[in-house]
Amino acid sequence: MSNQQIGPCPCLAVIPARNEQDTVGEVVRGVMAALDCAVLVINDASTDDTAAAAAQAGATVITLPFQLGAWGATQAGMRYALRNRHERVITLDADGQHHPDQLPRLLHAHIEGGSDVTIGICPERLSAAKRVAWAYFRLITGLSVTDFTSGLRVYGRRAIRALASREASLIDYQDIGVLILLRRKSLRIAEAPTVMSARRNGGSRIFSSWFTVARYMVATTVLSIARVGARERRGRGTEAPAQ
Repeated sequence: MSNQQIGPCPCLAVIPARNEQDTVGEVVRGVMAALDCAVLVINDASTDDTAAAAAQAGATVITLPFQLGAWGATQAGMRYALRNRHERVITLDADGQHHPDQLPRLLHAHIEGGSDVTIGICPERLSAAKRVAWAYFRLITGLSVTDFTSGLRVYGRRAIRALASREASLIDYQDIGVLILLRRKSLRIAEAPTVMSARRNGGSRIFSSWFTVARYMVATTVLSIARVGARERRGRGTEAPAQ
């Protein structure tokens, strides 16, 4: 693992990236122009020049020795932020679909709203399939979230600490598992509207095929039932005995 050290500052932008050499530099420069914050790119074992492009644009780069996926890379950024005493973490994708010029608005909404996590959402970009899937997950999880997979988020200190933990290392996807964990720790989750673009390269890991969609739905359903059930059992265990 290689990295450059940056000093403590209130906010850190974390950008997980794998094989995004064509877009990551532009994203880094956009973030640095929009916000007065440090930028950390987690190079998820890319096989192209992602690390060099990010470093040339001015980001601190941590290169993972093997691929951890979007959540594993993001958690590496959370642990870095915790170790370097950053008060907030902003996460965004390296593929250009998240607009850096929207970050000040999202950060303002997070601070004004007083939440622990604020998710940037763009409902008009949701396909019919996603709308059905998210309605289903809202039903079984009890989470009032419009877009479960948006990677554009602001995390406060309490959320950073929770997501840097060993418990959070067991999460496969960065969306519902993360949100269930945060809610179980009584952290406040909010949303704020933002502008997004279509992916320039590649496609969704989850919606790339019917097989991956089915696998995601099954895995997330099991996770949701297990987490909700565990919370309910703990709640019953703390109730006062009947008189």
